[in-house]
Amino acid sequence: MIRYPVLREDITIGVTAPSSGVPNELHELLNTTLTSLEKKGFHIVCGETPWTQVQAKSAPAKKRAEELMQMMQNEKIDLIIPPWGGELLIEILEHLDFDQIQNKWILGYSDTSLLLLAITLKTGLATAHGTNLVDLRGEYSDDTTGMWQTVLKTRINESVIQQSSEKYQKKWKHDQPTPHIFHLTEQTYWKSIDTKKVKIEGRLLGGCIDVIRHLVGTPFGDVQRFRESYIKGDPIIWFLENCELSITDLRRSLVQMKLAGWFKGCEAIMFGRSPANKPVQDYTVEDVYKELSEELQIPILYDIDCGHVPPQVTLINGAYAKIEVEDGHGTVLQTFI
Repeated sequence: MIRYPVLREDITIGVTAPSSGVPNELHELLNTTLTSLEKKGFHIVCGETPWTQVQAKSAPAKKRAEELMQMMQNEKIDLIIPPWGGELLIEILEHLDFDQIQNKWILGYSDTSLLLLAITLKTGLATAHGTNLVDLRGEYSDDTTGMWQTVLKTRINESVIQQSSEKYQKKWKHDQPTPHIFHLTEQTYWKSIDTKKVKIEGRLLGGCIDVIRHLVGTPFGDVQRFRESYIKGDPIIWFLENCELSITDLRRSLVQMKLAGWFKGCEAIMFGRSPANKPVQDYTVEDVYKELSEELQIPILYDIDCGHVPPQVTLINGAYAKIEVEDGHGTVLQTFI
């Protein structure tokens, strides 16, 4: 059975940096975020690691792991949100005591998604793929991002529904801040390799493919054990997003995941929008999706609200989802069973 944390109304957020911290020149960004969240009624417990950044990480691996575990075991903390992702979160996995991980939400994406997936696969604890902390610094959130609280407050055996966004952000404009942080200018359109209406259901698993692919072949990436131990053979819907991979590297990574058995029992795969999906010679990302769909004989959805091109829906690793896409609009119903 999947274990789902229960989020109280009076929320205390633990802020720790298991990957990258915030360098000195950007401390004002973190300060603004923490102040904004406190004004909205959240309580904050901030560790040391969010304030440091040396050699492409917030701190040595053991210190990052220790601070994360301390927050995981702190009964006053309801929810852990890293400031953002990074590059080297994978270093901390061998220093975590997965047996001591409590029923507590962890929310984030990018490099954080590696931690989320590893925890769900190892322990059956649901984890939340969604907004980073610094993207909550605005006066308010757009309708898509703002659903994170509603999703995390869903009770066991209950359901929560989200819709695809109306518009997404094509480019950051840090010199032109908005009340909701993002510059939502482009029309959202969820697509599928099969242009017909798509209806799928299964257990959600996923993250940033740049980093989660490195769990293949490790003790932290045993998808088969997860299927047998926690979801009793339910089909899986993978959600994946590409941050920086060339599409040929994306293709290699997907083939590796397939050969490792990650796509056994897979009902469908959903891909987030990505600015990295540029053609290599005459080979396009649509070619990659089509090949994968034909090889696995499953639907492929793409350009969904997930990942580094905001906003994004909050997707729960382990939750049972029913997803429908028609005429570019997507609906995601997640049930905590």
